[in-house]
Amino acid sequence: MKEISALLGYRSSIKVVDATLRDGGLVNNFDFSDEFAKALYETNVKAGVDYMEFGYKASKEIFDENKFGKWKFCADDHIREIVGENQTDLKIAVMADVGRCDYKQDILNRSDSPIDLIRVATYLTTIPGAAHMIEDAKNKGYEVSCNIMAISNTQESDLRIALDTLGQTPVDVLYIVDSFGALYPEQIARISDMYMEFAEKYNKKIGIHAHNNQQLAFANTIEAVGDGVDWLDATYASMGRGAGNCAMELLLGFLRNPKYNIYPAIKFVEKYMEKLKEEGTVWGYDLQYLMTGILNQHPRTAISFTKEQRKDYTEFYKEIVAQD
Repeated sequence: MKEISALLGYRSSIKVVDATLRDGGLVNNFDFSDEFAKALYETNVKAGVDYMEFGYKASKEIFDENKFGKWKFCADDHIREIVGENQTDLKIAVMADVGRCDYKQDILNRSDSPIDLIRVATYLTTIPGAAHMIEDAKNKGYEVSCNIMAISNTQESDLRIALDTLGQTPVDVLYIVDSFGALYPEQIARISDMYMEFAEKYNKKIGIHAHNNQQLAFANTIEAVGDGVDWLDATYASMGRGAGNCAMELLLGFLRNPKYNIYPAIKFVEKYMEKLKEEGTVWGYDLQYLMTGILNQHPRTAISFTKEQRKDYTEFYKEIVAQD
């Protein structure tokens, strides 16, 4: 049983990261208006959020610019159109996927960019590529984090090797990522302990990025907080791929850090997130995402089920069980 102070006490080392434009962009192909992005930025500043992730630095050779909104590619000039010189305490982040970005040319030197943090995303099979990207971003002057995705489908021995490899790079933060929304708080506790072991060995910080397939994104996030995890990802109204993520408004309401303010978050959800839903953008917990979470499967089948507006949940369950 955790000490109550680990859950309810003030901890200055906590960092809250807004991933709405990036993970939420996977829902609507990054089709956000500049008004939305600007309002989100201003909300994060007022709410005391520490980092705002604008989207991806995706390769224009791999992804067609005509099929996605601007935050799939996060041109520095487009970010400046929203943040100006960003003379605030809020820091700017982007994500770069191993094998899906042209980081050597698209990620400029930090001194020439409005971006503060590069979030490298990798699978276990691409750890060497992630290490090269981390080195590149650090040499350019950035803070760097690394998201190891789909860890619920990995062997602990393999994950330990990956953490040890990444621990020897100059990465600042290593992320626990429940890509499939398959993990429970008890598992998060054990995984957090493992990550903290390597954090202490290599002087790193640990973060968590949770998905809400089983309505556990918030529970798993606050479990991780009690285990010593400091960097916490969230999105407004839980907007994110499939079932979405830990809700920003839940997280800000939970944290006892006086620098965070929930009121701007509530105001933003009311004005902008409800409007997105009314306009037909679909995300969030539903039975199809529960099923893929329980089965520890990638939610791509559930996403297709949702787009096709199917309601035959039992037939879908039989289909994905047969694939398992």
